[in-house]
Amino acid sequence: MDNDAVRQQFGRALRRILHLYWRYARGLTVGVRGLVLDAQGRIFLVKHSYTPGWHLPGGGVEPGESLLTALGRELREEGNIELIGAPDLYGIYFNRRIARRDHVALYVVRSFRQIAPPQPNSEIIAHGFFAPEGLPQDTTVSTRARVTEVLGGRPAAEIW
Repeated sequence: MDNDAVRQQFGRALRRILHLYWRYARGLTVGVRGLVLDAQGRIFLVKHSYTPGWHLPGGGVEPGESLLTALGRELREEGNIELIGAPDLYGIYFNRRIARRDHVALYVVRSFRQIAPPQPNSEIIAHGFFAPEGLPQDTTVSTRARVTEVLGGRPAAEIW
């Protein structure tokens, strides 16, 4: 088994364990994602070491954090991106693939700066800005759906 396959299996197992813990430790899990658009209209995506495909940056909201604080933290951690203006809350989605209690808040980020190019690490193995019509082939279905909603001016779906 190659390193990528081992990493993906480990990632799936770790996510299951964490979600089981969160199910009992928290009544509801909440996450944030940012659809970050640069001046050319390109979208920032990340590729994780533990799950396949390209995703919008984001993650879980920790106890004591607001949604905006969590978004700012995740963008810094995953893309060296700092918010310099208020992002727009686009929608709140039920993410039934993760857990029966999981919700994701999607923000559209247009006012930001990238303080330095992010370096691949144990969590984020690739990143980049992509034209909406040129997203990587293995961009997830949910990510593509969010891009289509936001850029097409459609209302947010109920399900992530």
